[in-house]
Amino acid sequence: MFTAQLLSAVGFSMIFPFLPNYVEDLGSAFNLDIVFLAGAVFSAQAITMAIASPVWGALADRFGRKLMVQRAQFGGAILLLAMAFASSAEMLVGLRALQGFVTGTVAAANALVAASAPRERTGYAMGLLQTGTWTGVALGPLIGGLLADAYGYNTAFYFTSALLFLSGLLVLFFVKEERSTSSGRKRISMREGWRHVMDSTGVKLVFFFRFMTWLSRNILVPYLPLFIAVLMLNETRVNTLTGLVIALSSGAGTVAALVLGGLGDKLGHRRIVTACMFAAAFLFVPQIWVTQVWQLLILQALTGAAVGGVMPSLAALLNHYTEPGEEGAVYGLDNSVIAVSRALAPMLGALVVYLGGFRALFAAAAALMMVTGILAVLKLPE
Repeated sequence: MFTAQLLSAVGFSMIFPFLPNYVEDLGSAFNLDIVFLAGAVFSAQAITMAIASPVWGALADRFGRKLMVQRAQFGGAILLLAMAFASSAEMLVGLRALQGFVTGTVAAANALVAASAPRERTGYAMGLLQTGTWTGVALGPLIGGLLADAYGYNTAFYFTSALLFLSGLLVLFFVKEERSTSSGRKRISMREGWRHVMDSTGVKLVFFFRFMTWLSRNILVPYLPLFIAVLMLNETRVNTLTGLVIALSSGAGTVAALVLGGLGDKLGHRRIVTACMFAAAFLFVPQIWVTQVWQLLILQALTGAAVGGVMPSLAALLNHYTEPGEEGAVYGLDNSVIAVSRALAPMLGALVVYLGGFRALFAAAAALMMVTGILAVLKLPE
């Protein structure tokens, strides 16, 4: 599952650096604003994923979590291949919306691993899976950018489709799922299953923390290239340096997820979550005053490590707060929460930039993490 998740993450993240450029290159068939379509190509996928994820999660608990992983990977392979042949920006937005409905490899993989791993080792298992995700996210944009520059945008979609298909084959032939024999869990309706998950102690709070953590991380991403261009006073290497910032941040998060996820199994995930939240909040603050790109690189890497410690520990807490057999519903709802956060983050970021400029983004991210950390200390159950 680590290998399959790594390949999927590399594939999906390969197209991120140039999606707005691909939108501009395709052009609008109905003379719509290109800037609007560039935003829609990201938001459409996040919105449809927020709608579909809880349904797929509930179906996973009934029909098998391995099947849902394969659905996301093989379905993604077909849709990403179709994007290479899009004839307009509107068609690309429509295919991205379909992608949100069909895919969701992270949630499906989380549910499968959470259901398979011993509960006392959940933190390590989720940390290892997140290591695959973040390593892929670190490598994908660099590979995708190189392919797009050398061979055109379409080539990156071909490679993405091939990687997703390969990851699906790995799961199909090499992953064995131990299905629960509990018949009581299968008889309840989707709505009852979701209600039972949401009523479990601590779950709503963890979902809120997942939302806030992803929000604080993602309000920066759309505007990093513009901020780096301001720091450099020119735009000759902006794309390369932006990719490097994202890669270093994701790489640090990768190491932290594995180390701190396992440490949480021993010390308690609540301690890891609160410590990393406060660390991230404090690390965002000096980024308000950076004057050189190398300063941003170092601070973003340290912040990535702190956020990397939060993610697997929150995922492990979700598993501990709920019952065996509910993993699909739990991580389906979790993925929906994250998707909503991803959809709102660019709009919140735009508002912050409008009111206070690029540097205000770091202050906003610090405030979000600080509030989340204080609530974790006060409210999060052991």
